[in-house]
Amino acid sequence: MSPTTDSAPRTDLAGTLRITEIFHSIQGESSRVGLPTVFVRLTGCPLRCAWCDTAYAFSGGEALAIDEVLRRVTAFDCASVCVTGGEPLAQKGCLALLDALCDAGYSVSLETSGALDIGGIDRRVARIMDLKAPGSGEHGRNRWQNLELLTDRDELKFVLASREDYDWAVSACRQRRLFELCPVLFSPVQGQLDPAQLAQWILDDRLPLRFQLQLHKVLWGGAQGR
Repeated sequence: MSPTTDSAPRTDLAGTLRITEIFHSIQGESSRVGLPTVFVRLTGCPLRCAWCDTAYAFSGGEALAIDEVLRRVTAFDCASVCVTGGEPLAQKGCLALLDALCDAGYSVSLETSGALDIGGIDRRVARIMDLKAPGSGEHGRNRWQNLELLTDRDELKFVLASREDYDWAVSACRQRRLFELCPVLFSPVQGQLDPAQLAQWILDDRLPLRFQLQLHKVLWGGAQGR
């Protein structure tokens, strides 16, 4: 797929972002699981989750103009793009990048920690937002105001390391009526919570959500999914 050229972009394509990597893989999470996707991983994150598997994106990276990011994305000839991190919203230029990708005709998703304001994100972007459970060590950073901004095309993800995390997530979903807000995803922390155990809890409690494993790790191991 190539970007469309029938309308002028709304963003400054010369804006610069720090990028850890741009790669082509299979989407391993969310309702888009299994889709060939180009991943644009931005550098930096203000959180330090105990189970983080992308700590290599905390620093370093390469400074790229948005038009260069688009050029590299276009080279993969793929319709779906996922902007991720780190925490992509920690860079101010992320919003301009999302605008530019949407303007170019891509199907765009954003993976965000839920700790930063999602209000300025282009409405064409599907927002995959975490809510951090206690086992992450960062549950105090959840920006609950973001829930008011979510729509049924967005998704909420809980990554769970224990029964305590599970009970906390279920309570949050029920008290805040999250099952009625948008699709909800529960995932086990690899090596800490048995996936079959989490699946059984979900079945026992008749929860209306999506259980997910990280498909890229099933296929290739590691965090990058390639």
